[in-house]
Parts: sequence; C-alpha cells; structure tokens
Amino acid sequence: MSEPVLSVRELVVEIPTRHGLLKPVDGVNYEIAPGEILGVVGESGAGKSMTGNAVIGLLDRPARIASGEIYLKGERIDNLSLSELRRYRGKEIGMVFQDPLTSLNPLLPIGDQLTETIQEHLGVSSAEAERRAIHALEEVGIPAAAERIGSYPHEFSGGMRQRVVIALALCAEPSLVIADEPTTALDVSVQAQITALLKRLCRERGMAVMLVTHDMGVIAETADRVAVMYAGQLAELGDVRDVITAPRHPYTDGLMGSTPLASKGKKRLHQIPGSMPRLGNLPSGCAFHPRCPYTQDKCKTDLGPRLRDLDGRAACWFPLDGARAAKGVA
Repeated sequence: MSEPVLSVRELVVEIPTRHGLLKPVDGVNYEIAPGEILGVVGESGAGKSMTGNAVIGLLDRPARIASGEIYLKGERIDNLSLSELRRYRGKEIGMVFQDPLTSLNPLLPIGDQLTETIQEHLGVSSAEAERRAIHALEEVGIPAAAERIGSYPHEFSGGMRQRVVIALALCAEPSLVIADEPTTALDVSVQAQITALLKRLCRERGMAVMLVTHDMGVIAETADRVAVMYAGQLAELGDVRDVITAPRHPYTDGLMGSTPLASKGKKRLHQIPGSMPRLGNLPSGCAFHPRCPYTQDKCKTDLGPRLRDLDGRAACWFPLDGARAAKGVA
C-alpha cells in the first residue's frame, strides 16, 4: 500500500476564551491516499473546516493546534513556523474556498493571478508561466482560455469563477487539495460539473483531496471514503458505499435520512431533533445522546468511544445494529 499523502493523528485544536477552553477539533484521526477523495461531512459547527484550516495552517487566533500530529507525504508539518509552512501552501497544498469572490483579487486579471502563483512555486519563465496558466484554465473547462486569461473575476459567472479558483489551486501541481464547501453557492447543474471536475483531476493527477461539505449527496457522488464529524470528533469513518448503505452511527443514519433521493419519490424526510451543541456547553457522556433515538443510560454518563483506528467503525457505545435491536427496531 502506498504511503498516504496526508496523515492526521490525534489532532486537537483549542480556542481559549474567558469562559474556558473550547475544542472545535478533538482527537481526529484519518489518512488520505494518492488519488483518493475523502469527504468530511457534518452539520455547521462539527469541526470540518477547522480541521482543514489546521492542516494548511490557516487557524485564526486565538485558535491553535494543542496536540496531535499532521504529516504530508511522511514529513511532519504541524510544528513548522509560518514562514516554513508557506513553502507548502500553493505548491504542495492547494485550497479551494467556498466563495470564489473572496479567493480572487478583483483588481487583477485572472491570468496575472495564475502566472504569479506558477512562477512563485515552480520558478519558470513568464512565457512558460502563461502557457501553463492557459493550460490550467483549459483543464478546468474555461472556453477560449487564451482569450479569457486577460479577463477580471467579475467578468465570469459563479460557476466559471469557481473553475478559475480550482485552476489556481492546481496550477502549481500540489499533492493535496483541500476543497472547503466548493459547491455550496452554485446551482445543482453547475455543482455536478464542479464535483465531476474535481473527481477527474484527482484521478488523472493522483492527488489526494479533502472535500469538506454538509451535503451527503455530494459525498455519495464524489468521495471514495467519508469521515462523519460531530461536535469536533469523528463519529464514523469508512468507505462511502459502506457508510451510506449501512451506517453504524445514529448521527450518520440521521444525515442519510434527511437527504432527499430522487429515486424514492415523495417520501417524507427524516429530521434529526435539536441542534449541534455549543462547544462551551457540551452534554455529559456522548455529545450526540440528547438527539439520539437509541440513547441508553451509558450514553448519558460515559464519554463516547474514540475512533482511534482507521477501519471504519463508528464511535458509538451501541453501533446502529445493536441499538436498533435494543429498541426493538427492525
């Protein structure tokens, strides 16, 4: 088995506040292999984006990595200084943000932004950088790329701008791409095009992709494996097909039940009661137990088991099959 591109081990992110210490990421473990897409899914506040920001070193103060280790192609990067980490951003780690307008400089043509990145990280000539920039735009499906390279961000549609952002993230040929909600602001047809584009480029280039989203439908169509997060911890981790068809954690089951499926007709969607707990007011025991339909006494008093290995088991005292049996549910 090839060495993973990204390895996150027991990652803990802390935010000190006047009311106490918050842990938006608490003991997270996962790996991403070359050519693999790992989908990270959960409700708002689950810790998805915070995990990605920790990997690339973009945590806003006072947030900090308190413990754990992050390895990129076997080299530890969580203990690097900001100046050292800048060598990895863009060249080894590409980032695709949710809103392309915040990722692109509105005062510069997209060609200038692409060529600057290429020259900074690859050290090629201006002519070669422009050639590579045009090729990057063609690769992500920008029509007439040689003419559009002089256009400004506002001259593109939302979907085309997101393609430009993907080209910007890929132009220095990174080994890892972190895509943080890259399709949220797009309509369904453009969303499908962008996810298909990411998937194709991942396979062709052998990149590792961390796809952060709240949409299980996007996960099902795009990812190879999925990490389900809840209240800063991993709830479930495994192959997409296994997790979607036979979820073991009740939270994963709830997410699947709330996802509309075109093949099911007008079926009433399931709703998970309540909301994600605030980090400063986590319930005792398992963080999900107030919302879980299968809660037992142990869940209310004992912290949920940690998902310390990578075999796809759920971090639940009573994985779904056992919980259903205990409740008499078929």
